[in-house]
Amino acid sequence: MDSAWLAQSFSVNLVSVILVCIVLASVLQGAVRGASGSAQRFMLFAAEGVATVVSVIVAWKLSDVLSPALQSWLVSKQIGIPNEEIGIFRQMYYTFVTGVRDFPLLRIGIVFVLVYLACKTVLVRIWMFVAFSTGLLGKTSGEGGRSWMSSGVGGAIGALIGCGRALLLIACLFVYTALYPQSSFTKYVQASDLYMQGATQVIAPVGGELLVDRLPVFAKAVGQEFNQILQRKYEVIDARIPNDIAEAAKQVTAGKEGDEAKARALYQWVGTRVQYDWDKVEQYEQKRIWKEQSPEDTFSTRMGVCIDYSRLYAVMARSVGLDVKVVTGLGYDGQGGYGPHAWNEVYLAEESKWVPLDSTWMSSGGNWFNPPGFDKTHIRQA
Repeated sequence: MDSAWLAQSFSVNLVSVILVCIVLASVLQGAVRGASGSAQRFMLFAAEGVATVVSVIVAWKLSDVLSPALQSWLVSKQIGIPNEEIGIFRQMYYTFVTGVRDFPLLRIGIVFVLVYLACKTVLVRIWMFVAFSTGLLGKTSGEGGRSWMSSGVGGAIGALIGCGRALLLIACLFVYTALYPQSSFTKYVQASDLYMQGATQVIAPVGGELLVDRLPVFAKAVGQEFNQILQRKYEVIDARIPNDIAEAAKQVTAGKEGDEAKARALYQWVGTRVQYDWDKVEQYEQKRIWKEQSPEDTFSTRMGVCIDYSRLYAVMARSVGLDVKVVTGLGYDGQGGYGPHAWNEVYLAEESKWVPLDSTWMSSGGNWFNPPGFDKTHIRQA
């Protein structure tokens, strides 16, 4: 969203307008409900807020305890991806289960959400039971019995509820501005006097330092782990290693000692045996038709694009005992820009490190097995 366009189109800041509308709508609701109805609504609003805060704290504490326990339990189950062709639902199952087992942020997030929902549901139900049992919540008076005084008090209570709702929106906008401080929308949001008052006087003193300093780092970590989860799907889909591919990989690496020698031999084989499928690219770019193919298809046709090179390399590497990943992201296009691309990372046990390689680019010349500056032409998706 372009802030200059917004500024020219409206004489007032839309963020301020929305915040004012939230409060006014709540005041109107309060006046319509009257004092009794608004008071009950306020109690519900306050109780839900307290339940939310308590549930977040409980879920945060318990997730630290339950997450390692869940991981240990999943590890004890020795869940392995079967070396056979499996349907889409089993693919989703193994991707999810092994992802929860292997990726800590995903595991903590799932535990947190489950505990939070359970805790909040219990607290709200307990409060509702107590409130109805003690008469704190009950039937409100009818429309005919409502006085101007009742509507006025209801409107005042509605204003308090509206301020609470507005602060929730300000908190959400504060999170966005912390994650994207340089965006044009952030500048537009910060041009709102009402937003800045709520952000600087309420949100920032309560948790602003934590959000500004740690949230971007946390978001980056979540993005990186999410990318790893997306890569897991290739491990699940390509878990089955066809006999002809395994035999070819065995022949290619025959006599090679060490992980690097085997990894280089497979890199050269895939890069020289598979031809880039320009027709497949053209079909996708012009007609948006994507021809999905398995590593077995790539092996038999000797044709494919970057993801096909990478998946075939991964299957061949795993068949000879190498630990390998399919990586997706952006690759330099040679014209000053970057485009969608895929490559591999392989673990070299003798050096105890992961190294990148690009068999697709090897086919067009040059050394793309862990060359200097690889990260300048390849940007991992995050």
